[in-house]
Amino acid sequence: MTAELVRGQNHTLPQTRLEIRVSAGSPVVAGATLGDERGTVRGAEWIAHPASHRVPGLEVSRQAAADHRLAVDLDALPAEVHRVTVVLALPVGAGRPVSFGAVAAPFVAVTGLDGTEIATFTLTGLDTESAVSALELYRRQGAWKVRAVGQGYAAGLAGLFADQGVAEAAETAAAIQEAVASGLARSVTPPPRTTEGERVRHPAGPAAAGAQAAAPPVPEAQPAEPLGDPASARTEAPGGGPIDYAHPRRQTSAPPPPPPTAPPAAPGQPARPVAGDATGWSMDERLYNQIWGMFEDLARAVAAYRSAVDFAESRMDQELDRALSDPRNRIGGAGDRAREAARAKRDELTGRAREALERDLAQLAAESAVVEPALPAAYAGWDNPVWHAYRVPMEIPMALRLGDLRLGEAPDLRIPLLVRLPLERGIWIDSGRTASEAAASTTGDQLRGLAVETAVTLAARLLAVYPAGEFSVHVVDPAGAAAGQLSPLVGSGVLAGPPAAGAEGVASVLAHLTRRVDLVQMAIRAGAADALPPDLDTGEHLLIVNDFPHGFDDRAVTQLRYLADEGPSVGVHLLMVADREDARAYGPVLDPLWRSLLRITPVADDHLADPWVGHAWTYEPLRTPQGSRVLERVLALVAEARRGGRR
Repeated sequence: MTAELVRGQNHTLPQTRLEIRVSAGSPVVAGATLGDERGTVRGAEWIAHPASHRVPGLEVSRQAAADHRLAVDLDALPAEVHRVTVVLALPVGAGRPVSFGAVAAPFVAVTGLDGTEIATFTLTGLDTESAVSALELYRRQGAWKVRAVGQGYAAGLAGLFADQGVAEAAETAAAIQEAVASGLARSVTPPPRTTEGERVRHPAGPAAAGAQAAAPPVPEAQPAEPLGDPASARTEAPGGGPIDYAHPRRQTSAPPPPPPTAPPAAPGQPARPVAGDATGWSMDERLYNQIWGMFEDLARAVAAYRSAVDFAESRMDQELDRALSDPRNRIGGAGDRAREAARAKRDELTGRAREALERDLAQLAAESAVVEPALPAAYAGWDNPVWHAYRVPMEIPMALRLGDLRLGEAPDLRIPLLVRLPLERGIWIDSGRTASEAAASTTGDQLRGLAVETAVTLAARLLAVYPAGEFSVHVVDPAGAAAGQLSPLVGSGVLAGPPAAGAEGVASVLAHLTRRVDLVQMAIRAGAADALPPDLDTGEHLLIVNDFPHGFDDRAVTQLRYLADEGPSVGVHLLMVADREDARAYGPVLDPLWRSLLRITPVADDHLADPWVGHAWTYEPLRTPQGSRVLERVLALVAEARRGGRR
């Protein structure tokens, strides 16, 4: 029976391998501290947090999220540890709540590995606090108990750590918040949830359960509350006129289940993969949800495998320590037999985990083989035959494919990276050198050229999936360094104007788009959309900026930051092609800009994180097939449709 605790109440824990689940109304940082008999945290190595998510016997989520799962193995804690304190904090940043009094009361549950709740605690009564000690697991006379704490700190993590005796508490808290901000910046935007609050996803494969039978629970960073839900059309702004660029809304009723399109599998056999095998109002939505389900399945399957391998290694080390701590086992063959037995058990557990992973990978590969050919143009790679039958669409699709994602355990399995439309945030194509093997084998000039080519293909995909005349592309190329790579856009005539060059060109384009953002924002707020100037284009706009910060003065930099922050909500989106190192001269003033953009690379690089487990995924940009003219053909059709619409 579950014990529903109130502040100060305790409860005996019947087992030592546990899962702690955290649910909050908005993204929170979840961590834990280890304390000695007096509750003192002896150093930073006794704190588990997103930048250092593992300590002996404890693993936490790698990023801020609305839901978390923390894995605890009390038997694996250092002998000096007598207390584990679960800590929650609000991430800092513009637009985020500054106190727990402004959000829903967090809920914490201690469960067994099978999900059975042991004790729960709802943290009510919080007000100005931005960090809180939620509950603690403590050792008393050889047994472990859980106590509901609920002690809040208006001074945030710094105050909490100082209260627990952490030296340099403020510095530690600042480092954690910096890691959280970086994690939020590199994380792929989570998918939407249904009206019931749970995300629609394809059923998970069988491997995760099998792997977790030999491993501690895998901590999960659940998706934060999304900015919007899917729908098929743009709504009207107050006062009339199609200028509401808010993220599209899902219909209010639950989506229907997928139609039965394949016979059921034989008993004991995995389900046969079918394209569109997910819930949704349309085939596009079903495919979108299915791809996100595959993404999540692969993330969790690999997390279960890695956790099982780590557990097997940890168990072997513990068994060896226990065996060799007895001096009698160090003489003769007893020690050798203990080593062999421990390694054999490790190999058995690892082998079982690998078998489970291979079953999941085979099922996902089979699913990918049927899903990929069925994708519409917006979701498809450039080598998909759907582009040969391309026609300019009449409606905006649900999402757009930016590239592919893969993990080291499954190098041949690629998951499409889909982002919702309209874009929720801008994109930064990093033209600088990274630590990846692909970047190391490419010169700086080649990387810059590939970065612009990536921007061109991305702009072409955006133009191709919007109805004629509803999407415009502007280019700023101050030094004219990208003339060759920009030729497909320039030659086809799909740009809103010639690429802007020099400081004057930069100032002109930025002033034009800034004015548009200001006017549309004022019209929406005043409910006077019909009062907009007749020459104002209310369609979506994309600004491609190459070779930043060349040609930018302080005013232009300020306008660029303004467009990045305010533009997406009114249909102005930013696509930066830049080397982060080139902008170091501006110091921290540009840090908020870089963090607000989704970073992708022109070559394969493992820098993106999923919103569930936080794996580092290798991103691969989309390339047109060698010798193919598909890009030029698509742009020609877009240009023809635009000219027809102006007649």
